[in-house]
Amino acid sequence: MPNNEEELNQEVTPGQAQLDSSISQKINYLQTLQSALQNHDDRQIYELIDKPRYDREVKKSRSTTKTQNLADLVADDHEQLSHYLSENLIDYLGKTYPFFYYDEVQNGEFDIYFGNWWDRRKFGKLDVLNVAFEFDETEYAKLKRAFELDALNQRYNTENIAEISSNSAELQKLIDGQDERDHEKETLREQLKEVSQKSTLPWDSGKVKEERQGIVDQLSKLADDDEEAINANKKIKANDEKILSLSKEDTILTYEKQSIQQKFEDFSHFESHNQSLYTDYLTSLIGKGQVNADD
Repeated sequence: MPNNEEELNQEVTPGQAQLDSSISQKINYLQTLQSALQNHDDRQIYELIDKPRYDREVKKSRSTTKTQNLADLVADDHEQLSHYLSENLIDYLGKTYPFFYYDEVQNGEFDIYFGNWWDRRKFGKLDVLNVAFEFDETEYAKLKRAFELDALNQRYNTENIAEISSNSAELQKLIDGQDERDHEKETLREQLKEVSQKSTLPWDSGKVKEERQGIVDQLSKLADDDEEAINANKKIKANDEKILSLSKEDTILTYEKQSIQQKFEDFSHFESHNQSLYTDYLTSLIGKGQVNADD
């Protein structure tokens, strides 16, 4: 039976060495991450949770060498990491995007609101771990379109409001035309009475029938107009409420547009800053002294 010394001197197999190396890498990774947390080194934390992206977008490395994805070791800690990393990130965003406000709806999950004015809109979510905005597609498209229409001296809802206003004007005509319709109905009823009293000789019956049907059709159309006129006031009121809502939306979009223009001049610069947010933020951390250990 081999003694302890002989056991220690046994040759390590390639499989054992590979396993030992893998475990050592994981231990080193977790110790490095723990140290970064203790030292409040957000830059290094971001590097550790997505090293390929950090190398590509911050270090501008073109290396295609595949490395073990150790970040999965802390996948179940993402909520806590997001909450922790959000403090410095939101502080940075407050200076870069002063019109955005953030609400932590649950641990590490943040909703974005545009502005601090009345009726401000929820504009999307903040992805802290990826340093990215996840804008609501509908709201983002409205804002982008508002910029495009601004060049035409139009607002986002200009055409909608014009169409609704035109509909209200037609409805008002129906209301105002009630007396005229009543008079026209009396005239048509007299005509119908006269036609009905005409002798219906065989060679005239088709013509009389056609004339009678024409009068009936006109009376039917006037009855439809009367019915629509009865509900016209309700429809006009509903249209007024729609116009008020659309006007409020235009006002909010104007506030949002002006906020972006004050900070970024135009929408294209706003978009380009959004696309480079990860690189810009991590570079700012390096500028504060959170430098890469192997730089």
